[in-house]
Amino acid sequence: MEGNTAWLLTSAALVLLMTPGLAFFYGGMVRSKSVLNMLMMCFGAIGLVGVLWVIYGYSMAYGSNVGGLFGNPFEYLGLSGLMTSEGDPTAGTVDVAFQAMFAIITVALIAGAVADRMKFSAWLVFAGLWATISYFPVAHWVWGDGGWIGEMGALDFAGGTAVHINAGAAALGLVLVLGKRVGWPKEPMKPHNLPFVMLGAGLLWFGWFGFNAGSAYAADGIAGVAFINTLTATCAAMLGWLLAERIRDGHATSLGAASGVVAGLVAITPACAFVDTWGALAIGAVAGILCALAVGLKYRLGYDDSLDVVGVHLVGGLVGTIMIGFVATVSVNPDGADGLFYGGSAGLLGTQVVSALAVMAFSLVVAVVLGLLIKFTMGIRVSPDEEVTGIDEAEHAETAYEFGGSRGRGVTAGTGVAGASKKLEESKP
Repeated sequence: MEGNTAWLLTSAALVLLMTPGLAFFYGGMVRSKSVLNMLMMCFGAIGLVGVLWVIYGYSMAYGSNVGGLFGNPFEYLGLSGLMTSEGDPTAGTVDVAFQAMFAIITVALIAGAVADRMKFSAWLVFAGLWATISYFPVAHWVWGDGGWIGEMGALDFAGGTAVHINAGAAALGLVLVLGKRVGWPKEPMKPHNLPFVMLGAGLLWFGWFGFNAGSAYAADGIAGVAFINTLTATCAAMLGWLLAERIRDGHATSLGAASGVVAGLVAITPACAFVDTWGALAIGAVAGILCALAVGLKYRLGYDDSLDVVGVHLVGGLVGTIMIGFVATVSVNPDGADGLFYGGSAGLLGTQVVSALAVMAFSLVVAVVLGLLIKFTMGIRVSPDEEVTGIDEAEHAETAYEFGGSRGRGVTAGTGVAGASKKLEESKP
């Protein structure tokens, strides 16, 4: 018992590390004038969702079932009944801590789609409302007692539907409302710091072992299966992405390697404890190749998903969730089911498809409605001039790379990169 508690708390800490890792991953992919804003969006999600979770989020996700749609939001209001010296509060509080990190990272994932142009205040309002209306209920659908997706028999071990499809669909809905960045797609908008991207991918990979293996809720063989399948699928996805890149573009890039890692992690998340080694390899390879191709869809279809949240998380989540219907096997986990390739019926595949499409449609609609509501009330994006100058300066009065200080309270106490460059030019003989 104590060992399981220690493992789950350790896993919770690993999952929390994923959000700073995501901040590095996203922060390196944006231009230098937007990196602080991206870091702030990720860290803002930690603060906001962390507070909402302990007040009513945990209750909405895991409270007593209300029609299969959400938990009773008042059952554990402010963790009532869980933070007590009576009985053994360990099980409840540990679960609260572990699942809080899932809620946080899910909201933070959306931030990458709206890089460079969304007001920070609008982001926080959207994040709080979307977590309340979409994430908390969908988590109940999938994992809560009586949730309709779980009752239907769909398999999602660690969050293919509740986390990745949910966040990816929300990202798509939000960018449709927000519109394109100034100059996109004609102007090149390359990552400003690829070492940041690689560092972020590494931190995500490390934390993801807690995300997936921790979802076993025990330090046992199922956790071991989830752990090794997470490693296996991620390696296969990275190779798949690099192969697709090499064939398509003639080069295998560091950005492709990092993106392939994340695509594999996403895809194996729902399946990690339900498939064998061959299934994990298949899921990873398919996700790596398909996600590498999917990130180009935004140019064909005209939606500006800045950092490919749709191409990696929505598509990767769909791949992993649906492929369970083909490659799941009870030989690995008796609580799972057999997919078509292991003698199972088409029923599991149908259930997986229904669950994926339902979450995608719901989250997309919620994001569009919330985005429009914010757009026509408080405003959702910075002005074109502020976007061109840099959202870091406009929203936070700071720049990431300062020479001589930072700006605050309306007074310039130093020069940013542009100012420093100008002074260097003026000093030349």
